[in-house]
Amino acid sequence: RPVEQLRRGAEEITGRAGAGRLPVPASADEIHRLAVTLNGMLDRLESARVRQRAFVSDAAHELRSPLTNIRTELEVAQRLADRTDWTAVTANLLTDTDRLSRLVDDLLLLARLDETPPTRGTGPVELGALLADVAARYPSPPVRVTPPASPLWTIGTVEELRRVLANLVDNAVRHADGSVVLAAEATGPDVGAYHLVTVTDDGPGIPVADRERVFDRFTRLDDGRARDDGGAGLGLAIVRELVRRAGGSITLTDAPQRQGLRVCLLLPALPVER
Repeated sequence: RPVEQLRRGAEEITGRAGAGRLPVPASADEIHRLAVTLNGMLDRLESARVRQRAFVSDAAHELRSPLTNIRTELEVAQRLADRTDWTAVTANLLTDTDRLSRLVDDLLLLARLDETPPTRGTGPVELGALLADVAARYPSPPVRVTPPASPLWTIGTVEELRRVLANLVDNAVRHADGSVVLAAEATGPDVGAYHLVTVTDDGPGIPVADRERVFDRFTRLDDGRARDDGGAGLGLAIVRELVRRAGGSITLTDAPQRQGLRVCLLLPALPVER
């Protein structure tokens, strides 16, 4: 009877796709443990539903903005007919289309990361060479690299690590006053078998209270680092997911002399064979 009661209760709660909890018997036996386990599962399912609804709502909102801009441009051009400056219209449409494409690509990447289990790398990656490769895509100044004293190897997927650094450098360049520095170094024995990679800019920084929130999806700040650049607030969310898949961690700190922001990545160190 108690097992059947739990079954019916679970069926009712999951059937209406809402929150709910099953009664937990007072007896300290396997039925009690089963009820506790089922309640934990129901809590996780409800949390997943809430996150999914929020994600779909935010994605729909972000997709609506460029689509609305495109429709408005075309409607105005249609009304103006021969007086339409098609050069300006096409330039605006291409800008909105590029923004829409980036957003769709980011959403698809996050969906793939959510659905596929982490795979710990496909081969060794030398961090000094990776930093130089990413930095070469940006003008110098503001971007420059402080190369490591010796080769630093990590195990991972080079495309994913390159995406991590590119997203971080994009953010840093967007908000820097005049300097972005990429660096890598071996950590001490107190940290463990990790290498430290940093991206430092001299921009307005991020308040301490917001340094965890900025990794949430579709998060934008209301300060100097939130100038309208067409971003959807997915860049750092992607970075955190890719860093986790690589077996590392990411934190935000003040830059030296508290002038700007420093992003710190800890990536697993691959021992050098001697």
